[in-house]
Amino acid sequence: MSSDHRPLAVFDLDGTLADSGHRQHYLEGPRRDWDRFFSAAVDDPPLPEGVRLALSSAKECEIRYLTGRPERCRRDTVAWLAEQGLPEGRLYMRRNDDRRPARHTKLEILRRLGRERGVRMLVDDDELVCDAAERAGFAVVRARWAQVSPALKDAQEREGRT
Repeated sequence: MSSDHRPLAVFDLDGTLADSGHRQHYLEGPRRDWDRFFSAAVDDPPLPEGVRLALSSAKECEIRYLTGRPERCRRDTVAWLAEQGLPEGRLYMRRNDDRRPARHTKLEILRRLGRERGVRMLVDDDELVCDAAERAGFAVVRARWAQVSPALKDAQEREGRT
């Protein structure tokens, strides 16, 4: 438990802070190339709207990051967050073997965070995650500032990978 008593602002990465558009093509077609999709995340440009919101939220909240990326991407993800000048904050990632849809994995972690401390908001681009969080009583900011391919949306829901 942190000594910080500020409420939490919880931010998703892909489609919220990181523009994954350049790598979504790896998920098209009958054989999705997850290794290349995640390896290319180091080259994601930041999404200015999300970065601004994270920076402004850090004035009143402790920032936490909640992503559907697998744990094996932690080193690259931490480096990417630092390179973008984003606020420091604990990073929660999916277990490498967890293939549940993000609306389940993220809500599980969000509920755990909510038991520790107040969650001021979740910022996420996945509509199903946002819907589940709102139904559970969390305040949600829907990140609608990035383009998401139909292949990525399908992969998020059916294969539980992001």
